[in-house]
Amino acid sequence: MYEDNDNLYLVSDMDEDIKKRKELIEEAKNINADKNWNEIYRQISDLRRKWRRISSWESAYEDSLNEEFESYIDALYAKRNEVYKNASGIKEELIAQAKKVAASNDLKHATEEMNELMNQWKQAGSAGKDDDALWESFSLIRQSFFDKKHEQWEQMQTKFSDAAAAKQDLIQQAKELANSEEWQKTSTKFKELMDAWKAAGSAGREKEDDLWNEFNEYRQTFYKARNAYYEKLHVLQDQNLEAKNELIARAKAINDTKSYSRENTKQMKELGVEWKKIGSCRKEKEEAVWKNFKEQMDQYFDGLRQANEQKHLQWKQRMMEVRTRKDELMQEQKRQIKRMQEDIGNVLGERAISELEQRIEDKKKFIEELEAQIKDIDSQLSE
Repeated sequence: MYEDNDNLYLVSDMDEDIKKRKELIEEAKNINADKNWNEIYRQISDLRRKWRRISSWESAYEDSLNEEFESYIDALYAKRNEVYKNASGIKEELIAQAKKVAASNDLKHATEEMNELMNQWKQAGSAGKDDDALWESFSLIRQSFFDKKHEQWEQMQTKFSDAAAAKQDLIQQAKELANSEEWQKTSTKFKELMDAWKAAGSAGREKEDDLWNEFNEYRQTFYKARNAYYEKLHVLQDQNLEAKNELIARAKAINDTKSYSRENTKQMKELGVEWKKIGSCRKEKEEAVWKNFKEQMDQYFDGLRQANEQKHLQWKQRMMEVRTRKDELMQEQKRQIKRMQEDIGNVLGERAISELEQRIEDKKKFIEELEAQIKDIDSQLSE
């Protein structure tokens, strides 16, 4: 039973492969022989690659299909031979194609084309007396191409070796930086190393991945530590921001009282001291939060200055009023002294004269006191 099932599968696979071959035969049959031979050639090459990929069951029917397939291909080549008249024309065309292929920089694709041209050369047959000369031309082109390919391969190996050496040096530098805690400076350095890594070029498939993995491991060691540091720093900075916003709220509350007492002034100064003790809350937020705090501080101390100026003005006015009263009192004392001096001649009795003179002397002393007081007031007002 199992053997029967296996046979069924084999028959199914064989039928599928035969179906594929028939489809390729149909494609070969429908190739337009009047098209450009390069296009025809590419189609033939593609069909042959597909044909070779199909499994062979070594059946007579497959042989007949192969013959049919080759008959259409041969017909195309026959048409080509008819166009070129003879093998010499075919080979001259192959030489021209080989020159174009040899100039290509796509060495992988060009190698496939050059090998296919060689297959066509073999199929072209003898060109008689011109065959050796044609072959020499064709062979020189092929040799030149493969020499160029080998030279480029050697150059590529040299580049790979140079790139590998450069990347080993970059890996060593990355290793030395991996545990650095100079986050900003080292981040810049790792960026420079990454730019240098890209500029170094490939070290080849055999080494590139291993080199990159080692280099990247040191990079990731640093970046993971840096990210962990900044995550903690951002938590602290958020706390600092909250603390600074609290100081702003307290400053605003004091401002809103419009009271410029010693106690409020002391509290505002203490808020400034507290602000300086709080760390940064990140550069992008620091400017805005400082602006808000400074506005509150400026507003309060501008109000305090204006209040002090008002108090000073009121004090000055009071002092001027006091000075005026003292000056008026002093002038009155002088007038009294003058009257007393005028009346002293009319006073009878030595005792009365003595008392009057004493009164005059007392008033003079009082005037001196008033003058000293006025001078002191003037001194205070001039400060």
